[in-house]
Amino acid sequence: MPVADLLARHADAWRRATRHPFIDAVRDGTLPPAAFDTWLVQDAHFVADLLRFQARLLARAPRPAQAVLAGGCVALVGELDWFARIADARGLDLDAPQLPVTIAYGDLLYRLDAADVGTALTALWTVERTYLDAWSAALPGAGPYRAFVEHWTAPGFASYVAGLETAADHAAVDQAAPGDDAVFLEVVAAETAFWGMALDDGALS
Repeated sequence: MPVADLLARHADAWRRATRHPFIDAVRDGTLPPAAFDTWLVQDAHFVADLLRFQARLLARAPRPAQAVLAGGCVALVGELDWFARIADARGLDLDAPQLPVTIAYGDLLYRLDAADVGTALTALWTVERTYLDAWSAALPGAGPYRAFVEHWTAPGFASYVAGLETAADHAAVDQAAPGDDAVFLEVVAAETAFWGMALDDGALS
């Protein structure tokens, strides 16, 4: 089954993750800056966890998947440098503790080290496809957030997500991956919780 079929198979869960009130508030400018800053710091923690997961996956991935995974690792290193510059400009502390939702998402990535490669690639594609589709729904973004929306919807990122989809599809052909639906739903639930984490007492959720 092509991994893209999961989007239609679990349309309600996908909608909750990619049309979240957090994203709506970024688009219309009603998201409080403090909520966005909380989310930024936690996302920097998540990107560091994702880099570690992806590097481990690269080491055990089939040869056809290695190029896209390696390119993604390089991009994540660059993303962490970008977060550092943004944090400096906004006066944020990237050493602030991880919140429980961030810790739980990192634990999920760590558990995926024990999954077969096809399942792990499906999970990684789900992470990045959710991110791309959610930020695309925020276009063009309200003034304070427009540069961020543009950053996370750049054409290069869309091409990378397409490459992950191809890698996941090929891995599923080479290796049975019966857990695709389960891991898709687990990642999508983690993404939904991650958007909601920064909202003040669920006021926008």
